[in-house]
Amino acid sequence: MNDTSDAKQKIADDLYEEAGTWHVNIEAGAVFPRRMPGKFRTIKWLTHAVWLFFFFGPYMRWNGRQAILLDIPDRQFHFFELTILPQDVWMLSLTLLFFAILLAVVTSIAGRVFCGYFCFQTAWTDVFMLIEEKVEGNPSQRRKLRDAPLDFRKLRLKGTKYAIWLVISMLTGVSFAAWFTDAYELWGSYFTLSAGPVAWAVLGLFTVGTFVLAGFMREQVCFWLCPYARIQGVMYDRETILPTYDYKRGEPRGKLKKGETEPGNGDCIDCNLCVAVCPTGVDIRGGQQEGCITCGLCIDACDSVMDKINKPLGLIRYASLDEIDGKPVIKLYKRPRPLVYIGILLVALSGIIYGVTHLGTLELKVIHERAPLFVQLSDGSIQNRYDIKILNKQDKVIQVKIEAEGPDGLQISDAEKALSINPGKLLSHIVYVKVPRTNLDNSRMPLYFRVYNTENPEDSVEYKSAFFSAR
Repeated sequence: MNDTSDAKQKIADDLYEEAGTWHVNIEAGAVFPRRMPGKFRTIKWLTHAVWLFFFFGPYMRWNGRQAILLDIPDRQFHFFELTILPQDVWMLSLTLLFFAILLAVVTSIAGRVFCGYFCFQTAWTDVFMLIEEKVEGNPSQRRKLRDAPLDFRKLRLKGTKYAIWLVISMLTGVSFAAWFTDAYELWGSYFTLSAGPVAWAVLGLFTVGTFVLAGFMREQVCFWLCPYARIQGVMYDRETILPTYDYKRGEPRGKLKKGETEPGNGDCIDCNLCVAVCPTGVDIRGGQQEGCITCGLCIDACDSVMDKINKPLGLIRYASLDEIDGKPVIKLYKRPRPLVYIGILLVALSGIIYGVTHLGTLELKVIHERAPLFVQLSDGSIQNRYDIKILNKQDKVIQVKIEAEGPDGLQISDAEKALSINPGKLLSHIVYVKVPRTNLDNSRMPLYFRVYNTENPEDSVEYKSAFFSAR
């Protein structure tokens, strides 16, 4: 009983200690990473460039309207020629599942490469710090400016930096809102101050959020706010490839003296450049840590030093723990965890492909009237009543006609004229089907309804129902 209490107390003490050391990286404690060229820095800029689509995507036009429009009020998602309605929301669910599992697959194989190269927070923070460097100077100059008393020069530099940050933050807010309404109309409503409260709220939230998170909190978001940083540990194993310090080769560390290392020292000269370039301030030589976003900038830094002192590259490199320890490297197809993730990924992808290829432009549902199930007319024929529900998945008005096929002598009424259906709307129409009693061999016989577009008869949809009569 006492052991249990002691264990609980230890957990509480650990949590208290962690909370006590928590801090938001405002300017007094900010990390000012050094920026230097290299292979992984180039890759980061290329992957960050993907986010340019976020800014310019809403302005693409397709057939006279916005190419990608998430029209929530009208419950329509437009992707070029494809229109997804609430009835097809299962495809969106599969898409979310696909990307969630894709994140798990990538993490189990190569760590937090999403965080290092594609994350919104990482990309915007990188851009904000680049602006800070251009305005205020290198890391040492920025630290001096931070500690300097407030004067005109400091006010000018800080004001310039904050103004540029604010413009980018506002453009981020407008760009996000533009995915949900016509982008050109949105700009007009902002300039004329006629935008609705939701549009202003989105602009305000994204402006403030981007300004604070990317400008001030920076790496603290990765440490304390991002749930992915907390759950990544359960996705790793000893075969996961991560930026890793080769301690066997690098230890013991030693400074260069007269251009040469001391006998017995490893290749690491303790220059701390790997720490200086890290956007989260992590010392990779201490092993894999929560703050590492696997961006590879420490690899660029270390390789540049190794090149200068004529040592082999790769003291810090992408490698698994088993590789560093000299154990046999297990092939990907023999690792159960990634294989399970990939299996789920393929199932979700198959569902998405099936949904897109079988989406169609019309959807049909037929509800048979149950009270009464059928009626016998004065001429002896049997009549059934059906409620035909037709969904137009196109973004234009269409004309459709209804046909029915079933027992011999079948006649359908109230289906002679073409019906007009507005874009994205559901039309309900009642029809009556009657069949001579002598042509009915069973109390329940198959009945097929077909609805087709009068402008393009091949654009059709069928539904199997049943015709009921007495036994």
